[in-house]
Amino acid sequence: MFVSPSASQPMAAWTRHGWTAFPAPFGGRQSRWTLFAAAAWTLAAVPPLAGQANPVADEVLGVFQDPAVQAALLHVEEHDDQTMADLITLTEIPAPPFMEQERARAFMAMLLELGVDTAYIDAEGNVISRRRGTAGDRVVAISAHLDTVFPDGTDTRVRTAEDTLYAPGIGDDTRGLAAVLAVLRAMNAAGVRTEADILFIGTVGEEGLGDLRGMKHLFREDGPRIDAFISVDGTSDSRITHRGLGSHRYRVTFQGPGGHSWGAFGLANPAHAMSRAVRYFQDDADVFTRSGPRTSYNVGRVGGGTSINSVPFEAWMEVDMRSESSESLEHIDSLFQAAMSRALEEENGLRRQGPPLTVSVDLIGDRPSGTIPADEPFVLRASAATELMGLTPRLGVGSTDSNIPIALGVPAITIGGGGDGIAAHSPDEGFVNTNGHVGVQRALLIVLAQAGLARSS
Repeated sequence: MFVSPSASQPMAAWTRHGWTAFPAPFGGRQSRWTLFAAAAWTLAAVPPLAGQANPVADEVLGVFQDPAVQAALLHVEEHDDQTMADLITLTEIPAPPFMEQERARAFMAMLLELGVDTAYIDAEGNVISRRRGTAGDRVVAISAHLDTVFPDGTDTRVRTAEDTLYAPGIGDDTRGLAAVLAVLRAMNAAGVRTEADILFIGTVGEEGLGDLRGMKHLFREDGPRIDAFISVDGTSDSRITHRGLGSHRYRVTFQGPGGHSWGAFGLANPAHAMSRAVRYFQDDADVFTRSGPRTSYNVGRVGGGTSINSVPFEAWMEVDMRSESSESLEHIDSLFQAAMSRALEEENGLRRQGPPLTVSVDLIGDRPSGTIPADEPFVLRASAATELMGLTPRLGVGSTDSNIPIALGVPAITIGGGGDGIAAHSPDEGFVNTNGHVGVQRALLIVLAQAGLARSS
């Protein structure tokens, strides 16, 4: 349950009271009370303007106290069983990488059933629906990604054990899809109208080698207008990701003729070259990443060869580099490229017979980095809405769908859909609906605060 301050108390005062009870009127209903601990505010969870008043707090509080909004927030809680039913339905529709079509069709059908003005699946596979506002001069999007990390053939049936639902992809990001539907359902049930149009979106290609292909298509030059973007990804109900963690991903393949380990000894060896490449890259990358903006590197997959007694004809690896800074990402990329070239040259210099090795360095993932400032009004509204749920906003960095709009300078954040996720990206992934409705309520309030309520004349 969320906390509703009394109309006479400014949020800046009531959020710092300690253990305090407040009535939750919900349009005149006085029967619901709750407690929250503002003492949970810690330096580890720094709000956007630590030690300063949030300049949009009163604006968001006004949205929160609107009778129709109160009714919508109550609807989210009272219809949480439907949100859970949607979660199970969508989870059991597989959505492997590059195979999201069936889930996309089901998600669009659910949006249409709830009530939107238009809905379609675009050329890349994204589901895009529009709920028109009254002004028509701004567009706010709320989105979750359709795809999971699990390959075709994965059993996605949901099983229950005590209070936990288990199924691959149930938290990341089917929970986000269910939250998006719940926001729309509550708005329609309570008759909430907004000034801005609202897009309810399901994207493709967020995971792995999808490389944010859905978002790159959505934010193409002639794509639909989006003035602010909210990605609902995962389960946190206090996180606000406003910084995009950029990444470069490569598949590197060293190739040669290959041959018998004894009879063809002296051929240049692709596996040896790749081993050198990893060592040279790590030597330089280790020094570089010990200072400056946080930057990481990882060789995540390796392969090649046919048998223990064969000089391999190829050896390959997949490499991931990430950084909060675009400049640092470019620099570690240059160290990586130099290491590949050096290893190739040295291995070829050691060969005693046969042709030289070749190497292909193929970019398979490119996620841009960027930052929406912590004092940007959109981030401040999200923070104020989080506080109104009795929670402490936690600003952070991540690699999500929001990377694309953030890099383009479009105000964008990623939040969670509520509840507790377990073992994401593993076959034992699970979801516990611990106050899950609060995460949906927060998402709803952030959307409405950014879109603006339509005022009757």
